[in-house]
Amino acid sequence: MTTRVAIVGCGYFAAFHHESWARMPGIEVVAVCDRDPDKARAVQAAHHPRAAVFDDVERMLGETGAGLVDLVTPPPTHAPLTALCAAAGADVICQKPLAPTLEEARRLVATAEDAGIRLAVHENFRFQPWHREAKRLIDAGTLGNLHSVAFRLRPGDGQGPWAYLDRQPYFQAMERFLVHETAVHLIDTFRMLMGEVTALYSDLRRINPVIAGEDAGYIVLDFEGGSTGVFDGNRLNDHVASNTRLTMGEMWVEGEGGMLRLDGDGGLHWKPHGGPETPHAYAWEDRGFAGDCVHATNAHIIGAWSRGEIAENEGRAYLRNMQLVEAVYRSDAEGRRLGITFD
Repeated sequence: MTTRVAIVGCGYFAAFHHESWARMPGIEVVAVCDRDPDKARAVQAAHHPRAAVFDDVERMLGETGAGLVDLVTPPPTHAPLTALCAAAGADVICQKPLAPTLEEARRLVATAEDAGIRLAVHENFRFQPWHREAKRLIDAGTLGNLHSVAFRLRPGDGQGPWAYLDRQPYFQAMERFLVHETAVHLIDTFRMLMGEVTALYSDLRRINPVIAGEDAGYIVLDFEGGSTGVFDGNRLNDHVASNTRLTMGEMWVEGEGGMLRLDGDGGLHWKPHGGPETPHAYAWEDRGFAGDCVHATNAHIIGAWSRGEIAENEGRAYLRNMQLVEAVYRSDAEGRRLGITFD
Protein backbone atom coordinates (compact mmCIF):
# COMPACT_ATOMS: atom_id res chain seq x y z
CA MET A 1 0.00 0.00 0.00
CA THR A 2 1.37 3.42 -0.98
CA THR A 3 1.48 6.25 1.58
CA ARG A 4 0.89 9.71 0.11
CA VAL A 5 3.22 12.14 1.87
CA ALA A 6 3.37 15.94 1.84
CA ILE A 7 6.45 17.67 3.22
CA VAL A 8 6.28 21.14 4.73
CA GLY A 9 9.61 22.95 5.00
CA CYS A 10 12.63 23.24 2.71
CA GLY A 11 15.31 24.58 5.05
CA TYR A 12 18.64 23.15 6.17
CA PHE A 13 17.46 20.11 8.12
CA ALA A 14 14.49 19.45 5.87
CA ALA A 15 16.97 18.39 3.17
CA PHE A 16 17.64 15.17 5.11
CA HIS A 17 13.89 14.47 5.22
CA HIS A 18 13.41 15.07 1.50
CA GLU A 19 16.28 12.77 0.61
CA SER A 20 14.91 10.06 2.92
CA TRP A 21 11.35 10.11 1.61
CA ALA A 22 12.60 10.06 -1.99
CA ARG A 23 14.23 6.65 -1.50
CA MET A 24 11.71 4.97 0.80
CA PRO A 25 9.67 2.11 -0.69
CA GLY A 26 5.90 2.50 -0.60
CA ILE A 27 6.06 6.31 -0.38
CA GLU A 28 4.66 8.77 -2.89
CA VAL A 29 5.62 12.38 -2.17
CA VAL A 30 2.65 14.30 -3.55
CA ALA A 31 3.51 17.82 -2.36
CA VAL A 32 6.35 20.06 -1.25
CA CYS A 33 5.44 23.23 0.63
CA ASP A 34 7.46 26.23 1.78
CA ARG A 35 6.78 29.92 2.29
CA ASP A 36 9.49 30.49 -0.33
CA PRO A 37 8.18 28.78 -3.49
CA ASP A 38 11.63 29.00 -5.11
CA LYS A 39 13.03 26.79 -2.36
CA ALA A 40 10.14 24.37 -2.84
CA ARG A 41 10.68 24.21 -6.59
CA ALA A 42 14.40 23.54 -6.09
CA VAL A 43 13.62 20.65 -3.73
CA GLN A 44 10.98 19.33 -6.12
CA ALA A 45 13.51 19.29 -8.98
CA ALA A 46 16.16 17.57 -6.84
CA HIS A 47 14.05 14.92 -5.10
CA HIS A 48 10.34 14.85 -6.00
CA PRO A 49 9.79 15.65 -9.69
CA ARG A 50 6.18 14.40 -9.59
CA ALA A 51 5.20 16.40 -6.50
CA ALA A 52 3.14 19.59 -6.59
CA VAL A 53 4.63 22.79 -5.16
CA PHE A 54 2.75 24.96 -2.65
CA ASP A 55 3.38 27.96 -0.43
CA ASP A 56 0.19 27.49 1.61
CA VAL A 57 -0.41 24.40 3.78
CA GLU A 58 -4.21 24.65 3.90
CA ARG A 59 -4.42 24.80 0.12
CA MET A 60 -1.94 21.95 -0.16
CA LEU A 61 -4.06 19.74 2.08
CA GLY A 62 -7.23 20.58 0.19
CA GLU A 63 -5.80 19.93 -3.25
CA THR A 64 -3.63 16.85 -2.66
CA GLY A 65 -5.47 14.78 -0.06
CA ALA A 66 -2.15 13.72 1.46
CA GLY A 67 -2.54 11.08 4.15
CA LEU A 68 0.65 11.97 6.00
CA VAL A 69 2.31 15.35 6.49
CA ASP A 70 5.95 15.71 7.55
CA LEU A 71 6.38 19.06 9.33
CA VAL A 72 10.02 20.19 9.14
CA THR A 73 9.49 23.78 10.25
CA PRO A 74 10.45 25.91 13.32
CA PRO A 75 8.73 25.10 16.66
CA PRO A 76 6.27 28.05 16.77
CA THR A 77 4.64 26.80 13.54
CA HIS A 78 3.98 23.26 14.75
CA ALA A 79 0.71 23.79 16.63
CA PRO A 80 -1.14 25.77 13.92
CA LEU A 81 0.10 23.46 11.16
CA THR A 82 -0.88 20.35 13.14
CA ALA A 83 -4.34 21.86 13.62
CA LEU A 84 -4.68 22.27 9.84
CA CYS A 85 -3.60 18.66 9.31
CA ALA A 86 -5.99 17.44 11.99
CA ALA A 87 -8.88 19.26 10.33
CA ALA A 88 -7.96 17.57 7.05
CA GLY A 89 -7.63 14.12 8.66
CA ALA A 90 -3.93 13.82 7.78
CA ASP A 91 -1.47 12.07 10.11
CA VAL A 92 1.56 14.11 11.21
CA ILE A 93 5.26 13.56 11.78
CA CYS A 94 6.46 16.69 13.56
CA GLN A 95 10.01 17.92 14.02
CA LYS A 96 11.25 18.62 17.52
CA PRO A 97 11.12 20.72 19.63
CA LEU A 98 7.45 19.77 19.48
CA ALA A 99 6.37 23.23 20.66
CA PRO A 100 7.94 26.23 22.42
CA THR A 101 6.43 25.25 25.81
CA LEU A 102 5.14 22.14 27.52
CA GLU A 103 1.59 23.52 27.71
CA GLU A 104 1.59 24.28 23.98
CA ALA A 105 2.87 20.77 23.32
CA ARG A 106 0.09 19.27 25.42
CA ARG A 107 -2.50 21.23 23.45
CA LEU A 108 -0.89 20.14 20.17
CA VAL A 109 -1.08 16.48 21.20
CA ALA A 110 -4.69 16.91 22.35
CA THR A 111 -5.58 18.47 18.99
CA ALA A 112 -4.26 15.40 17.18
CA GLU A 113 -5.93 12.97 19.56
CA ASP A 114 -9.28 14.75 19.45
CA ALA A 115 -9.21 14.61 15.64
CA GLY A 116 -8.25 10.92 15.62
CA ILE A 117 -5.06 11.44 13.61
CA ARG A 118 -1.73 9.80 14.40
CA LEU A 119 1.11 12.04 15.61
CA ALA A 120 4.78 11.15 15.95
CA VAL A 121 7.70 13.38 16.89
CA HIS A 122 10.79 13.18 14.69
CA GLU A 123 13.12 12.40 17.59
CA ASN A 124 16.00 10.92 15.60
CA PHE A 125 18.91 10.56 18.08
CA ARG A 126 17.43 7.34 19.50
CA PHE A 127 17.56 5.97 15.94
CA GLN A 128 21.24 6.74 15.41
CA PRO A 129 22.90 3.37 14.75
CA TRP A 130 25.38 3.57 17.63
CA HIS A 131 22.57 4.20 20.11
CA ARG A 132 20.49 1.36 18.66
CA GLU A 133 23.48 -0.99 18.96
CA ALA A 134 24.08 0.13 22.55
CA LYS A 135 20.43 -0.63 23.29
CA ARG A 136 20.77 -4.06 21.66
CA LEU A 137 23.80 -4.90 23.81
CA ILE A 138 22.04 -3.72 26.97
CA ASP A 139 18.95 -5.79 26.17
CA ALA A 140 21.17 -8.82 25.44
CA GLY A 141 22.65 -8.55 28.93
CA THR A 142 26.19 -7.78 27.79
CA LEU A 143 26.60 -4.93 30.29
CA GLY A 144 24.69 -6.62 33.11
CA ASN A 145 22.99 -4.36 35.63
CA LEU A 146 23.53 -0.78 34.51
CA HIS A 147 25.54 1.65 36.60
CA SER A 148 25.77 4.88 34.60
CA VAL A 149 25.65 6.68 31.28
CA ALA A 150 27.51 9.85 30.35
CA PHE A 151 27.45 11.93 27.17
CA ARG A 152 29.92 14.73 26.47
CA LEU A 153 28.35 16.92 23.77
CA ARG A 154 31.00 18.88 21.84
CA PRO A 155 29.88 19.71 18.25
CA GLY A 156 32.05 22.84 18.08
CA ASP A 157 29.52 24.75 15.99
CA GLY A 158 28.54 27.55 18.37
CA GLN A 159 31.54 29.86 18.33
CA GLY A 160 31.72 33.51 17.41
CA PRO A 161 29.23 36.12 16.20
CA TRP A 162 28.22 34.10 13.13
CA ALA A 163 27.28 30.93 15.03
CA TYR A 164 24.46 29.06 13.22
CA LEU A 165 23.64 31.92 10.84
CA ASP A 166 24.58 29.88 7.77
CA ARG A 167 22.51 26.87 8.81
CA GLN A 168 19.81 27.49 11.42
CA PRO A 169 19.87 31.22 12.21
CA TYR A 170 16.87 31.09 14.55
CA PHE A 171 19.12 29.24 17.03
CA GLN A 172 20.66 32.59 18.04
CA ALA A 173 17.32 34.01 19.13
CA MET A 174 16.07 31.01 21.13
CA GLU A 175 15.75 32.04 24.78
CA ARG A 176 15.98 28.36 25.69
CA PHE A 177 18.60 26.74 23.52
CA LEU A 178 20.95 23.97 24.67
CA VAL A 179 18.38 21.95 26.61
CA HIS A 180 15.19 22.76 24.68
CA GLU A 181 16.79 22.25 21.26
CA THR A 182 19.66 19.80 21.79
CA ALA A 183 19.89 18.10 25.19
CA VAL A 184 16.33 16.82 24.81
CA HIS A 185 17.80 14.40 22.23
CA LEU A 186 20.09 12.90 24.84
CA ILE A 187 17.43 12.91 27.55
CA ASP A 188 15.28 10.80 25.22
CA THR A 189 18.22 8.54 24.34
CA PHE A 190 19.15 8.10 28.02
CA ARG A 191 15.57 7.07 28.78
CA MET A 192 15.69 4.50 25.97
CA LEU A 193 18.95 3.03 27.29
CA MET A 194 18.59 3.35 31.06
CA GLY A 195 14.90 3.50 31.90
CA GLU A 196 12.74 6.22 33.42
CA VAL A 197 14.12 9.31 35.15
CA THR A 198 13.29 9.68 38.85
CA ALA A 199 15.25 12.83 39.78
CA LEU A 200 17.56 15.42 38.23
CA TYR A 201 19.81 18.39 38.91
CA SER A 202 21.08 20.95 36.38
CA ASP A 203 23.53 23.83 36.13
CA LEU A 204 23.27 25.83 32.89
CA ARG A 205 25.19 28.78 31.50
CA ARG A 206 25.67 31.02 28.47
CA ILE A 207 29.18 31.29 27.00
CA ASN A 208 28.68 32.86 23.57
CA PRO A 209 27.07 36.29 24.16
CA VAL A 210 25.38 36.36 20.74
CA ILE A 211 23.20 33.38 21.75
CA ALA A 212 20.06 34.44 23.63
CA GLY A 213 19.77 31.19 25.56
CA GLU A 214 22.09 28.81 27.38
CA ASP A 215 24.73 27.05 25.26
CA ALA A 216 26.54 24.98 27.92
CA GLY A 217 25.74 23.14 31.12
CA TYR A 218 25.44 19.94 33.11
CA ILE A 219 22.44 17.72 33.81
CA VAL A 220 22.69 14.91 36.36
CA LEU A 221 19.91 12.30 36.29
CA ASP A 222 18.80 9.42 38.50
CA PHE A 223 17.09 6.48 36.84
CA GLU A 224 14.77 3.82 38.17
CA GLY A 225 16.86 0.89 39.35
CA GLY A 226 19.55 3.13 40.83
CA SER A 227 21.70 4.01 37.80
CA THR A 228 22.80 7.57 37.04
CA GLY A 229 23.37 9.75 33.99
CA VAL A 230 25.43 12.83 33.20
CA PHE A 231 24.92 15.13 30.24
CA ASP A 232 27.87 17.51 29.83
CA GLY A 233 26.98 19.90 27.01
CA ASN A 234 29.04 22.65 25.42
CA ARG A 235 28.27 23.72 21.86
CA LEU A 236 31.40 25.84 21.45
CA ASN A 237 34.15 23.26 21.95
CA ASP A 238 34.67 20.25 19.72
CA HIS A 239 35.98 16.70 20.16
CA VAL A 240 38.16 14.19 18.34
CA ALA A 241 36.24 13.32 15.16
CA SER A 242 36.57 13.69 11.41
CA ASN A 243 33.05 15.20 11.50
CA THR A 244 32.20 16.67 14.89
CA ARG A 245 28.48 16.68 14.03
CA LEU A 246 28.34 12.95 13.25
CA THR A 247 27.86 11.79 16.86
CA MET A 248 27.95 15.33 18.35
CA GLY A 249 30.17 13.98 21.12
CA GLU A 250 31.28 10.91 23.03
CA MET A 251 29.37 8.51 25.30
CA TRP A 252 30.18 5.98 28.00
CA VAL A 253 27.74 3.33 29.29
CA GLU A 254 28.88 1.34 32.34
CA GLY A 255 27.46 -1.78 33.93
CA GLU A 256 28.48 -4.67 36.10
CA GLY A 257 29.87 -6.43 33.02
CA GLY A 258 32.06 -3.62 31.71
CA MET A 259 32.02 -0.38 29.75
CA LEU A 260 30.81 0.51 26.25
CA ARG A 261 32.36 3.64 24.74
CA LEU A 262 31.22 5.64 21.70
CA ASP A 263 33.86 7.71 19.91
CA GLY A 264 33.36 10.71 17.64
CA ASP A 265 33.54 8.68 14.43
CA GLY A 266 30.68 6.34 15.33
CA GLY A 267 32.95 3.59 16.64
CA LEU A 268 31.89 1.50 19.61
CA HIS A 269 34.46 -0.02 21.97
CA TRP A 270 33.86 -2.70 24.61
CA LYS A 271 35.94 -3.13 27.77
CA PRO A 272 35.03 -5.91 30.18
CA HIS A 273 36.07 -5.33 33.78
CA GLY A 274 39.71 -6.31 34.19
CA GLY A 275 40.20 -6.73 30.45
CA PRO A 276 41.42 -4.64 27.52
CA GLU A 277 39.23 -2.37 25.43
CA THR A 278 38.54 -3.73 21.93
CA PRO A 279 36.56 -2.37 18.97
CA HIS A 280 32.98 -3.62 18.76
CA ALA A 281 32.01 -4.26 15.14
CA TYR A 282 28.49 -3.42 14.00
CA ALA A 283 26.91 -2.38 10.71
CA TRP A 284 25.97 1.20 9.90
CA GLU A 285 26.11 3.54 6.93
CA ASP A 286 27.61 7.04 6.93
CA ARG A 287 24.78 8.57 4.96
CA GLY A 288 22.42 11.48 5.44
CA PHE A 289 22.45 12.91 8.95
CA ALA A 290 24.25 11.06 11.77
CA GLY A 291 24.32 7.52 10.45
CA ASP A 292 21.14 7.91 8.39
CA CYS A 293 19.02 8.37 11.51
CA VAL A 294 16.46 10.57 9.74
CA HIS A 295 15.70 7.71 7.36
CA ALA A 296 15.66 5.20 10.22
CA THR A 297 13.19 7.38 12.13
CA ASN A 298 10.86 7.75 9.16
CA ALA A 299 11.07 4.03 8.41
CA HIS A 300 10.25 3.12 12.02
CA ILE A 301 7.17 5.34 12.09
CA ILE A 302 5.86 4.16 8.72
CA GLY A 303 6.53 0.54 9.61
CA ALA A 304 4.81 0.72 12.99
CA TRP A 305 1.76 2.55 11.66
CA SER A 306 1.38 0.24 8.66
CA ARG A 307 1.25 -2.70 11.09
CA GLY A 308 -1.28 -0.95 13.30
CA GLU A 309 1.29 -0.55 16.07
CA ILE A 310 2.35 2.41 18.22
CA ALA A 311 5.64 4.04 17.23
CA GLU A 312 8.32 4.58 19.87
CA ASN A 313 8.10 8.34 19.44
CA GLU A 314 4.35 8.98 19.48
CA GLY A 315 3.29 12.48 20.52
CA ARG A 316 1.72 11.48 23.84
CA ALA A 317 4.85 9.57 24.92
CA TYR A 318 7.10 12.44 23.87
CA LEU A 319 5.49 14.77 26.40
CA ARG A 320 7.59 13.08 29.09
CA ASN A 321 10.74 14.40 27.44
CA MET A 322 9.26 17.88 27.49
CA GLN A 323 8.33 17.52 31.17
CA LEU A 324 11.96 16.66 31.87
CA VAL A 325 13.15 19.67 29.89
CA GLU A 326 10.92 21.91 32.02
CA ALA A 327 12.32 20.26 35.16
CA VAL A 328 15.89 20.90 33.97
CA TYR A 329 15.19 24.62 33.61
CA ARG A 330 13.44 24.75 36.96
CA SER A 331 16.31 22.93 38.69
CA ASP A 332 18.78 25.43 37.25
CA ALA A 333 16.64 28.40 38.28
CA GLU A 334 16.10 27.08 41.81
CA GLY A 335 19.57 25.60 42.26
CA ARG A 336 18.31 22.28 43.61
CA ARG A 337 17.72 18.63 42.82
CA LEU A 338 14.15 17.80 41.79
CA GLY A 339 12.26 14.56 42.13
CA ILE A 340 10.31 13.66 38.98
CA THR A 341 6.68 12.61 38.86
CA PHE A 342 5.14 12.31 35.42
CA ASP A 343 1.58 13.41 34.67
